Amino acid sequence: MHTHGRDILEIADELATAYVEVFTAPPFEHRDPEETRIAFRKRLGTDAERDGFQAWIERSEDGRIAGFLTGWTTPAPFRTDRSYGSVLDRIGREQVEELLIGAYEVDELGVLQHARGTGLARRLLETATRHHNRAWLLAWNQNHDAVAFYRHLGWQEPEVRGPETDILVFVAGAPDLRKESVTS
Repeated sequence: MHTHGRDILEIADELATAYVEVFTAPPFEHRDPEETRIAFRKRLGTDAERDGFQAWIERSEDGRIAGFLTGWTTPAPFRTDRSYGSVLDRIGREQVEELLIGAYEVDELGVLQHARGTGLARRLLETATRHHNRAWLLAWNQNHDAVAFYRHLGWQEPEVRGPETDILVFVAGAPDLRKESVTS
């Protein structure tokens, strides 16, 4: 596995190709591949300039990208562009400040079809979050495999304090968020 900072831009086109392969396949088949490529490539250029940006790339024996993860430490104030506004609405400012600000934000995690079932997604997550007390990520509620995977790994969902959205928030390293069940 290779770690990148801003030098990720040297392989941006190759990474964009891998991103499109992951994020236009089911359950994302409704996405246009060229629009997805352009949007990711533009976002990557901006994201690579963020303080603390890191990317991890693992390659297959044939040299192709098998999986990738990008992220950074979430700064204050919390942004409201992209999906951030939905996150703020969903879990509320108090939980955002307690759980997300200063935590490692996993922005993109993808494993290509030829590398699925190898434990690569778990290794990427563990590698990226190893030196962070807390981490968080978003998942689309229709990406059932990813949602089940994060739950299986013990990532937790903060209490929903606002409107339900199609974006789920998962955190790791936070205090236990499960409500204690009361029996009578």
